[in-house]
Order: sequence, then structure tokens, then C-alpha cells
Amino acid sequence: MGGGVSTLLLLLAIPFAVVGVVLMIAMTIAVRTRGEKINWVFLRLFVFKYISDYRYFTIKETGRPGPLFYPFVVSMNLALLFTVLGLVLQ
Repeated sequence: MGGGVSTLLLLLAIPFAVVGVVLMIAMTIAVRTRGEKINWVFLRLFVFKYISDYRYFTIKETGRPGPLFYPFVVSMNLALLFTVLGLVLQ
């Protein structure tokens, strides 16, 4: 298959990953505003805890996951999908 298609897929993964990181930071800040201590030095180690906390807090408050949760999940899954497809087709 062509190198052009794999390059295009890998390039498509970048904006989705960037959006995912921005949403992750926004969810971490939202968790902090709810009184949780955030360890910014080890953010990469605790990121899934903070995302889980965000989901828990927003479900507790509104009965549904917050508006940042599903776009984060979708963007990161699309970034993963485009990356894997780009690498497989290389």
C-alpha cells in the first residue's frame, strides 16, 4: 500500500491527540476545582485517576458524565486508530 496513505493517517492522528490532551488537562483542572489535590509533577502517572474522578464527580452532580468526558474518549480512540492504521499500512 502507499506510503502516502500511511503518512496521511499518521498526520490525522495528531490533531485528535492534541484535542485529547487539552481535554485531559481541562478535566484535571475541573477535578482540582472540586477540591482534589492534583500532583502536576506526576500527572502522567495519575491521569486516568483524574479522568475517573471527573466522571465520578460529574455523574454525582448531574447524573451524567461531564461534557468533556466523551469527547476525550472519542478523540483519544481516533488518535489511536489512525496511528495503528498508519503504522500497519507503512
